[in-house]
Order: sequence, then structure tokens, then C-alpha cells
Amino acid sequence: MNNVENKTVIITGASSGIGKATAMKLANNGANVVLAARRKDLLEEITTTINENGGTAVYKVTDVTNAHQMEELASFASEKFGKIDVLINNAGVMPLSELKNRKIHEWDLMVDVNIKGVLYGIYAVLPYMREQNNGHIINLSSIAGHIVFPGSAVYCATKSAVRSISEGLRLEESSDSNIRSTIISPGSILTELSKHITDQEQKNAINQIEESVGIEPENIAEAIYYAINQPEEVGVNEILVRPTRQQL
Repeated sequence: MNNVENKTVIITGASSGIGKATAMKLANNGANVVLAARRKDLLEEITTTINENGGTAVYKVTDVTNAHQMEELASFASEKFGKIDVLINNAGVMPLSELKNRKIHEWDLMVDVNIKGVLYGIYAVLPYMREQNNGHIINLSSIAGHIVFPGSAVYCATKSAVRSISEGLRLEESSDSNIRSTIISPGSILTELSKHITDQEQKNAINQIEESVGIEPENIAEAIYYAINQPEEVGVNEILVRPTRQQL
């Protein structure tokens, strides 16, 4: 069974980590992947690799915090492939710090990318999916959307919001417009997220966890592939993927 083949899939945050791994996995299984991120050089590199290996990939430099750019991304994908089957809202940031440190600019960044970025993605693709009466929106949450940790209050709040938005989307659209909604909640994954933590204490703690139990982004790509590959009448609504040895 390959229900991924010939599907047009938009992936945000596609220049590295889970986004990159997912793009490679889906392209290897016949999807037309539309890569979106801010780093043009990395997008070009990944797109070239996919196409040279027989897959189909295009890219568009996009800032998920800009609703107009997200609309342009959706239009670009539709013009290139004639449809939008799947949106993977993968872009995210995680500058952890305790509230007492008052890093308000980092709070704003997390709200803008992790919440507004997801909403702007939904905003951009929903008209296309409703018109074709079919689609699938996959939002990346986190175990931090299930559990709150010291130093991660704002990050956890944003990831909890992603879960609420995803469930609301399912309730509003799945029975009415045949649009599936999936939440993927990764545990400790070896990505670039921790590199952007400015609080050294939090950064050290996360690095210790990653070095001890962290798993590769390809493991999350497998979960995303599984959700997309199900028959149209099957909605995989939530998947939580932890390293086996991760306790929380």
C-alpha cells in the first residue's frame, strides 16, 4: 500500500531536522514535496538531492510568521502540482528559559512561530482543501504539549496550543470537508532546536538529555509517513514518539 505516491505535500521548517528527514522519506515514496524555510542554501541543497535521486521537489523561501508569505507558498504549490494534499506544519523554535529571566523577545518568537505559524499554515491551505473536499494537515507538537517542565512554561504552552488547534480542526473539518488532522508529538530528537537556547543552564540540561537518549529525525519522519499513508477513511489523530529510554 502506498497512499503517499503523487500526493503534493508542503513541509515547513524543511531545511533541517524533522522537516528535511520527512521530505526525503516522502519523496522517496513518490510524493511531490514543496519545501519551505528561511534558509535558501539548505533548501536548494535538499531539493537538488531529491531530484537527482529521482524524486520530485521544489522549494520556496518562506517565513511562517508572515501570513502573506504562507498564502504565497500555498499558491505556489497549487500552481506547480495542481493541488495541495498535505500540509506539515513543522517549523518551530525552543529557546527555553525560566520566566524570571523575562526573555520577552523569546516568548514572542515562540508564540509567533509555534502558534501563529501553525495557524497561518492552516489559513493558507484550508480554501484549497475545502474546495477539493480532501486534505490532511499535520501539526508538530511535542511531549512538551503534554507535560510542563521548569524552564519551558512558554514553550509547553505553545505546544499545548498546537494540540488544541489540531483537535479543533478535526472537529470542524474532518466530517464536513474530509480534511484529516494529525498531531505528532516527538520526545527528545537530535535536531537544531537546542542550538538556539540562549539560557546556558537550560541548554546544558537539554544537551545532556539528547546525548543520553535522543533519537534521529528519521524516526519522526516514519511516524509522519505512517499517518499520511493510511486510507482516506482512516484518520490518525495523534502520535507520540519518545526515545525508549526517555522517562518524561
